[in-house]
Amino acid sequence: MILTVTLNTALDLTYRVRSLRPHASHRVSEVIERPGGKGVNVARVLAALGHEVTVTGFAGGGTGRGVRERLADVPGLTDALVPVAGATRRTIAVVDELSGDTTQLNEPGPLIAPAEWGAFLDRYEELLAGASAVALCGSLPPGVPVGAYANLVRAARAAGVPVLLDTSGEPLRRAVAARPDLIKPNADELAELTGSHEPLRATQDARRRGAHAVVASLGPEGLLAVTPEGRWRAAPPARVLGNPTGAGDSAVAGLLSGLVEGLTWPDRLTRAVALSAATVRAPAAGEFDPAVYEELRGRVAVTGVVSAA
Repeated sequence: MILTVTLNTALDLTYRVRSLRPHASHRVSEVIERPGGKGVNVARVLAALGHEVTVTGFAGGGTGRGVRERLADVPGLTDALVPVAGATRRTIAVVDELSGDTTQLNEPGPLIAPAEWGAFLDRYEELLAGASAVALCGSLPPGVPVGAYANLVRAARAAGVPVLLDTSGEPLRRAVAARPDLIKPNADELAELTGSHEPLRATQDARRRGAHAVVASLGPEGLLAVTPEGRWRAAPPARVLGNPTGAGDSAVAGLLSGLVEGLTWPDRLTRAVALSAATVRAPAAGEFDPAVYEELRGRVAVTGVVSAA
């Protein structure tokens, strides 16, 4: 079983409009609702790839009930979310059909009480006992300690469970020092962590700070991986237009499934890039187009990287 942790779960709403214009009224052509938050998106992709996956984190209020009802419809996915008094947040993606661009609005999430945090920690320890790998994903809701991910990384390592971390800011900085097996920042998050805007140099520095391996997301340019086994760049054959919401989460699912299956790093990166691009092409946040995924798998370019010139 693969475990994904989403401390700030969400109900993802995708609105499609003909053309998004400031200060104007818009007619929405389509509305799609999906359970979301980074780890939930990762879990749905893992389940679609055939893995048994368990989701934990927090859910509360009417929005939380909606998230749990929708998760119950996902084959291969087990809901182990911890109930809280506050309402689960919503995220809203507005897709401009004319330009292909997406505007994202993210609510902050519910206030987590100390007793609720303690209940989550107990659940997490129980779930680690049956996990083959764990993904710690996304932002922290109000009330959760800023060092939360560092503690969760240490607990996973103590249990002998490989741990992937995908977060940003101060939670990332603290958790890297706890030595996660893999982190997957984007270019901005990597620069904030290391102070360097040169991707390879920043990725190498992130490893020196404690991460066993680092895979940096470079947007349309694909992924850059620095690992003990080597350094690679992986890129899609061409720029993919669409809704990028959840594309990074699909990349995490590709990397984590590859780890569990024992794939080589180039094969993990190929899967991650193809899944990410297929997610951009999908109509709703946090899903991927299987036909696009299969078509792209054979066209992702993976090349070795020698040095940070």
